[in-house]
Amino acid sequence: MESNNKIRLIAFILVGMSLIPIGDSAGKILTLEGASPAFVAWSRLLVGFLFILPFSGLRPAEMKQLFHWQLLIRAALFTGAIFCMISALQTEPIANVFGIFFIGPIIAYFLAVVLLKEKISYLRSLLLMIGFAGVLMVVKPGVDLTTGSLLAVIAGICYGCLLVANRWLAGKFRPRLILLSTLLVGSLALMPKGLEKLPLELSAWTVTLLLVSALASAVGNLIIIEANRRLDAATVAPFVYSQLVAASVLGVLLFNEIPDVMSLLGLLIIFVSGVLSFVYATEKKQV
Repeated sequence: MESNNKIRLIAFILVGMSLIPIGDSAGKILTLEGASPAFVAWSRLLVGFLFILPFSGLRPAEMKQLFHWQLLIRAALFTGAIFCMISALQTEPIANVFGIFFIGPIIAYFLAVVLLKEKISYLRSLLLMIGFAGVLMVVKPGVDLTTGSLLAVIAGICYGCLLVANRWLAGKFRPRLILLSTLLVGSLALMPKGLEKLPLELSAWTVTLLLVSALASAVGNLIIIEANRRLDAATVAPFVYSQLVAASVLGVLLFNEIPDVMSLLGLLIIFVSGVLSFVYATEKKQV
């Protein structure tokens, strides 16, 4: 029975991880059809906030905490990552953007050593550096470096800082309150630009894509939060790299984006080094 529960939980996590690139794929379709990345990012955050609100368990006493200065920092990092990610997807293959985006855990690891005084591990550092080499194979600096690739790098940097902020905030606020605050603050920050870029006509197709983009991301994040409540974070972390697989499949199916040999090898290196890194971290905690 316990084995069946574990299988169901793993399937639950994989669905949650896959929903995130599905949401980004819908956002990419919107930008390819002429929607502004600012509008797509704003609508995603706003719809996500409205969806999460009924499930957040928000209490009147917590209203002021939504704008706590520590949560504002997290919201700024999250909003920056979302906006740059959607902007990058407008011109770059989705698998490449996700590959570059995973520079985030590498940055988070070394920032945590400096800012949070976490202990460094030479083997894990080596694995992360190998993963960084994979990122460089996808980015191809000096060869095919594009504005979209640079935006994906910025998104990854924001994501890495966000991971450190999550550790910094651990235990200070409820996870769902943190997510609700992030979505609210982000939607308010992007509202002026989002309204300015509001399409003149919102067709049923556009609204559908907006809902898929926002709800897939929101539900995916809710599933990940729920998984983190039931399992240790180090156990959940390797599944994050399943997003690379989902993004690659979606890129081929939806956009006919087939990575070149160098990018494909880089994505494989990122995936393998990331999983090995977290497996090592998990085993070390159990010793």
